[in-house]
Amino acid sequence: MFRDTAPSALLATILAAPQLASAFYLPGVAPTSYKPGDSVPLYVNSIKPVAALHDYRLHSIVSYDYYHPAFQFCQPPGGPKYVSESLGSILFGDRIMTSPFELHMGKNETCKTLCKASYPEKARAFINDKIEEGYSLNWLVDGLPAGQKLIDDLTGTTFYSPGFMLGGFYGEEFNEEEIFFNNHYEIWIEYHELSGNPNQLRVVDVVVQPSSKAYPNEPDCAEGHPPILFKEGGRDEEVQFTYSVYWKKSNTAWATRWDKYLHVFDPKIHWFWLVDTAIIVVILVLTVMSVLVRTLKKDIARYNRLDQISLDDLNGTSAIEDGVQEDSGWKLVHGDVFRMPSQPLLLSVLLGNGAQLFVMTGATIIFALLGFLSPSNRGSLGTLMILLYTIFSFVGGYASARVYKSLQGEQWKTNIALTPILVPGTVFAAFLLLDLFLWAKGSSGAVPFTTMLVIILIWFIISIPLSIAGSWLGFRSPLIEAPVRTNQIPRQIPTPTAYLKPIPCMLIVGLLPFGAIFVELYFIMSSIWFSRIYYMFGFLFLCYGLMIVVCAAVTILMTYFLLCAENYNWQWRSFLAAGASGGYIFLNCLLYLITKVKLSGFAGIVLYLGYSALISSLFFILAGSIGYFASWWFVRRIYASLKID
Repeated sequence: MFRDTAPSALLATILAAPQLASAFYLPGVAPTSYKPGDSVPLYVNSIKPVAALHDYRLHSIVSYDYYHPAFQFCQPPGGPKYVSESLGSILFGDRIMTSPFELHMGKNETCKTLCKASYPEKARAFINDKIEEGYSLNWLVDGLPAGQKLIDDLTGTTFYSPGFMLGGFYGEEFNEEEIFFNNHYEIWIEYHELSGNPNQLRVVDVVVQPSSKAYPNEPDCAEGHPPILFKEGGRDEEVQFTYSVYWKKSNTAWATRWDKYLHVFDPKIHWFWLVDTAIIVVILVLTVMSVLVRTLKKDIARYNRLDQISLDDLNGTSAIEDGVQEDSGWKLVHGDVFRMPSQPLLLSVLLGNGAQLFVMTGATIIFALLGFLSPSNRGSLGTLMILLYTIFSFVGGYASARVYKSLQGEQWKTNIALTPILVPGTVFAAFLLLDLFLWAKGSSGAVPFTTMLVIILIWFIISIPLSIAGSWLGFRSPLIEAPVRTNQIPRQIPTPTAYLKPIPCMLIVGLLPFGAIFVELYFIMSSIWFSRIYYMFGFLFLCYGLMIVVCAAVTILMTYFLLCAENYNWQWRSFLAAGASGGYIFLNCLLYLITKVKLSGFAGIVLYLGYSALISSLFFILAGSIGYFASWWFVRRIYASLKID
């Protein structure tokens, strides 16, 4: 228990945690200073779908290369070249390339011509579909995404959304026949003068205002031109691309230039949900403490008193005590509670991978909380997750070996081989299958073959050897002895009550951990599918901690009730019941598909459901491992307190 001053200190820490991410913000890349007139590169990224303008729902999850043949965007002399990216950036679908745009620091340029492109009917229909589905262009200027200004309807604050629309709807009402295509871009860039030195200028703000202008003759970028409307049928249509660049001096420091992009949607919801979840956690913890301190203490004292009376009976010195009855409940299964469960090999492999995921997730959130995963360092989150998962393969092998050895497993070679292969191999195979769908759709999100090869090499050269080393150390470690002996003949299990059957247990136990992360899960999914920047790692850190406590507490309660019903098969039950929260996550993804997403086509639905199933399965293993190890600690503690001959 904490001392008198501890609760206030703990409360202060909890309240300050969400602000730590910005307080310890560390830039991901070094700043670049320019002199007046220096060339500032503008790179283009993948064309990605966001919420459609007519219903604010996601209509596709397939991204395309900027220079996809159907779009026919202007290319730089000599053709576009790829810009080097991190592993995480590639996995998340970034495909950064050079562009024909010429930007010079501090030099305003009006109505510069890019090129002229001809669009046949098939290309026009393709572009109209993408505009209607809400696709946006993504540019990068000095590593800063070119965005558009938006206003939060709830708070009234102005923030930047990365990317800008490919086109829009012409007229007051949304009509499929009045879709216009943007061909003129006004690029507004703000720069900061470092320490009053005019030769050290840094880009701190980029906004693009696209528009559609059908030029009858030579482009003049004047107002009043009719928009470009791609109609069905007819001959090819010519489109002239133009752009203008405007520079403005700003007082915004380079270190804070990302603040406009890091917008918190519905901040009060985070706090309300955290407070509600914290109340649930307190109630659960107090309930578990009540079980441990009061109920179990009385049970242990009564059982030990009964054992002493039985011993006195043998010596002929006992006296009959009123109120002492034959022992019942969880003590009756002391000879079976540590019996080997069914499929101990599979259970140990899943628990090893769950321990690996647990450590990796915690370490990733801590790194993000301290500001090391800056949004300016693209792909840093994905790269760090792969790196940590690879390094912590040692933890997975060690945990799997220790669990399997404690379960008296004999196939130790199979355990060593399956721990680094079964779960990662299944995830990789599913990811490869989904990647084939992206490749068939011509999406830029399809991971290149060379990147797949790099992942396989990391897996075989680093991850598997580390896992084998951890397994070897785990099998060499001393056996974790059970506090009580196991009977040779299994005890018959009584018929359980309705709420202690496997399915009701999973539904009840899995719901509470899911409830602890429900709100943050909504914002994470919005970040993944709607290309928003997620940075609320302080809230995520608190939710992760609350989820661990809830998962452990509710699984311990279920295990106690199970043992009181004389059911000693707690190993798989604790794992499956806690892991059922992964099933709730998948159901939430289905609800999200119905309410926020409107995918058309078989491939889009398969990709959405496939990625959702992968995330839910990994969370199932993570939460199940938390529940199992919490129950394992609980069972060892209560049976170690008994005096059993």
